[in-house]
Amino acid sequence: MAADYTKMVADLLAFYDFGGKTVLTVGAGGGQLIEYGRAARKVLALDSDAAAPILGDFCTIALDADVVLFEFSLHEMADPGVALERARRLAPAVVVFDHGPGSLWSYIAAEEDKVVAAWAAVCRFPVKKTRIYDGVQAFPGYEELCQKVKGQGETSLARIERYRGQAGIRIPFTYGLALIEVNTS
Repeated sequence: MAADYTKMVADLLAFYDFGGKTVLTVGAGGGQLIEYGRAARKVLALDSDAAAPILGDFCTIALDADVVLFEFSLHEMADPGVALERARRLAPAVVVFDHGPGSLWSYIAAEEDKVVAAWAAVCRFPVKKTRIYDGVQAFPGYEELCQKVKGQGETSLARIERYRGQAGIRIPFTYGLALIEVNTS
């Protein structure tokens, strides 16, 4: 396991109460963080990956929920501001759970510009609260790190060269949570 998903879920649950709510989670991926769903009434997991429970494009899907959760996916949206505006039309609350700006891991994954753009978009909306957490991406060795980032492209592969030949690799990363509430009056 690269990240401590148990800690991340605990941080998410301490940040927002999913109890009895219908959650539309965007970017559910492999379900590593799904433990938050135990408190929810229903989880609608949306991803563009064919393995997702609901396969689809967030910008065109027509689902209603109590909360939209961007699960490490807002930075992957073509236009994070448009995605947040769409989320605000689908649910009375929006939770962003994503890499934090300035995270070494975002740099390693060659996503630092996308992460900055996502958080800049968040700041354009009425944010009720935010939290930033520290985490670690841990890998037994270079090969496991390489497997994790190879889909990110040549820049990322070049950035991990400094870890070649190392064992017990630990890369700090930050992740953040933001709650955007929609004024329904």
